[in-house]
Amino acid sequence: MAKILLINPIIREEDKPKHIPYGLSLMAAIAMEKGHEVQFYDANAWRLGYDVIEEVATADDWDVIGIGGLTTAYSSIKKIVGICKKVSPKSFIIAGGGFITSMPLDIMNWLKEIDLGVIGEAFLTWPEILEKIDRKDFDFSECLGVCYRDEEGNPVLTDVRPNIADLDILPYPAWDLLPMEIYFENSQLLYSESAYLAKRRIDVNGSLGCSLVCKYCWHLGIIGDMTVEKNENGVKDVRFSYGRNIRYHSPRYIVDMVKTLVEKYNIDFVSFIDENMMTMDAASGRKWLFELCDLWIAEGLQPTSRRDGVPDSENKGGVFWGGTSHATLHTEEVLKAMFKAGCSHLVYGIESFDPTILKNLGKGSTQKNNLEAVPKCLSTGIIPLPNIIIGFPEESFDSIRTTIECMIKIGMYSRPHFATPYPGSEWYYTYKNAILEQYNGDLEAYIEDLGDASKITAVISHNFSPVELLGLQEIVAKRDLRLLEHTIAYYESIGRVKMAPENPYVLPNATFNIIKKKVTTPISEVVSI
Repeated sequence: MAKILLINPIIREEDKPKHIPYGLSLMAAIAMEKGHEVQFYDANAWRLGYDVIEEVATADDWDVIGIGGLTTAYSSIKKIVGICKKVSPKSFIIAGGGFITSMPLDIMNWLKEIDLGVIGEAFLTWPEILEKIDRKDFDFSECLGVCYRDEEGNPVLTDVRPNIADLDILPYPAWDLLPMEIYFENSQLLYSESAYLAKRRIDVNGSLGCSLVCKYCWHLGIIGDMTVEKNENGVKDVRFSYGRNIRYHSPRYIVDMVKTLVEKYNIDFVSFIDENMMTMDAASGRKWLFELCDLWIAEGLQPTSRRDGVPDSENKGGVFWGGTSHATLHTEEVLKAMFKAGCSHLVYGIESFDPTILKNLGKGSTQKNNLEAVPKCLSTGIIPLPNIIIGFPEESFDSIRTTIECMIKIGMYSRPHFATPYPGSEWYYTYKNAILEQYNGDLEAYIEDLGDASKITAVISHNFSPVELLGLQEIVAKRDLRLLEHTIAYYESIGRVKMAPENPYVLPNATFNIIKKKVTTPISEVVSI
C-alpha cells in the first residue's frame, strides 16, 4: 500500500492556529481505511519554519506527498511543494482543495512541482488515485476530477467528479494524527462568554456548501456548482454556476461524532464550520436544526447551565457550540431551540444595509431583514456576530451613510472587511482584468497577496480608490457620520460630487468561467467510501 505524507500548510502566520485541517485530516482517514500508511505534518499548528519541511520530506521514502488548502495558503503551499520536490524527487506530489480547484490550469503552470491536482470533491477521487499509484499506473486521463500532466508537462483537466449523495458515509477526521493539544491551547474565542471560557474546543463540519449565490463566495465543486468544459481556446477549464447539491450530515452522525470527541478529548465546545447552517435547515424543511438540538439534549451534550436555567459561568458540564446563521432564514423558534441546546453565538453575514447593494449581492436578505436580525438573535440569548463589508462595486457615499445609520439604530459595531474577489467567486472572474491591471499583469502576485478580507488587495469598487476605502473603513468602524459628511463636503468642493459610473480601472468583463444560472452537476450512486 502507498506510503503517504500529508502536509497542512501555514495559514495566516499572524494568527495562532485555531482550526484543525478538517478536509486534509478527512483525506487521511479515508486513506487509512483503505489500508495505506499515512503520516501527517501539521506545519500550521507546529509553526517550526520551513527548514523542518525538508526533514519531514526526507524522513521516509514517501510514495505520495499530499498538500491542500484554500487560496489564502498559496504562499505556504508554493514554498512547501518546492522543498518537497527538491529533497524527495521520487515522491508523487498531489495537491487538492480550494486553491487548485478555483484555478487549476494557472496553479499547475505556476507550480511545476505538483504532479497531479484533485479538482472539486475528493472523497472518491482520492482513494481511486491511491489505488492507481499502488498499481504503478500513472495514466490519469480516465480518472474523473483531476488535473494531470501530459507528456510535455502541460496540465490537462478531466471531466468533473459527481458529488457523493450521503455525507454520512464519510469517516471521522483522523484527529489522532494531529497535534490536538496545540489547537486546544488556542480554544478561546472572543465571541461569547462560553466561547471565551472554552478549554477544549474543536471544529465540526455538519454540511457542505450553501444554497445562496453571494457574488463574493465560492463553493468549488463541493456543492454541485462546477462543470468542466472546453473554453474558447478548445482547452478544458472549470466553470462555476448557481447549481446546488444540498447535503448535510444527519443529526445522529453529528451527535455521535461529538460524543466521540467528548470521550476521546473531553471537549467542551464545538465550532461548526459550516458555510451557513440556516440555509441547510431551510433546505431540510425546517427539520435539521430542531432534530439536531433535540438529539444534542437527549444524548446528554446540553450544557448544565442551559438545562438548569443558570448563567453559563455556572456551567458544570456539557458542550457549548457556535456556528453561522442568516438574517432572512432564521426564526425565533429555531434560535430558542439552539440556545436551549447550548448555542452561544452565531455569525451573521449582514454585509451592508444598503438596499441596492443587498439586491445585487445575491444574498437574499433586505435592509429590513438585517435590521431585525441582530436584536432577534440577541433576544433569544445567543450572541450575534455581524459582519460588514465595504468596497462593493456599486458602493457610494450614500450606501456608506445608510450602513452607518443602521448600525447606530440597532447599536451595532463592526470593523468592516473589504470586498475581495477571491478565486472561484463570481467577482473574481468578472473583475479578473481589473485585478491584472492592479497587479501589473502578474496574477500570481495577487494570489500570493491574499489573506483575510481585513487587508485591502484588488479593489472592485467602481467609485473608490484603495486609500479612500481605507479611510472609509475607519469611518464605518467608528460610526462617525460627522467625518463622513465632512468628506462628502470636501469632494463636493473639488467638483467630485458624483463618482464616475464606469471607472476604467475596475471595468467588469465577460467571462467563460461563470454560468449565471443553475447548472447542477450529477450526484454519484456510490453508497460507501
